[in-house]
Amino acid sequence: MTAPHRTHLTAEYDNADRARAIERSIRPEIDDIEGDRTTARLSRDGQRVELTVEASDLVALRAGINTWLTLRGVAEDAVAGPQ
Repeated sequence: MTAPHRTHLTAEYDNADRARAIERSIRPEIDDIEGDRTTARLSRDGQRVELTVEASDLVALRAGINTWLTLRGVAEDAVAGPQ
C-alpha cells in the first residue's frame, strides 16, 4: 500500500510499567485492524508509546486516528482501574 498520509500519536506515561501495559493492551489489535487503506505501527521506548498511522487517503487517515485514539483511551482506562 502506498501511504502518502501519516501521523504519529505519542503518549508519555508516568512510568515504564504503565507504558508497557498500554502497549501490551494495544499490540494485539495492530494486525487485526489493518485494512486495505490504513496501516499502523506501535513502538515503546521507556515511558513513551508511539502509534504511527499511515493511510492512502485523508478519510482513511482520520478513521485510523479515531480508531487508535479510542483503543489507546480504553487501554489507559483499563490500566488506571476503577476511579
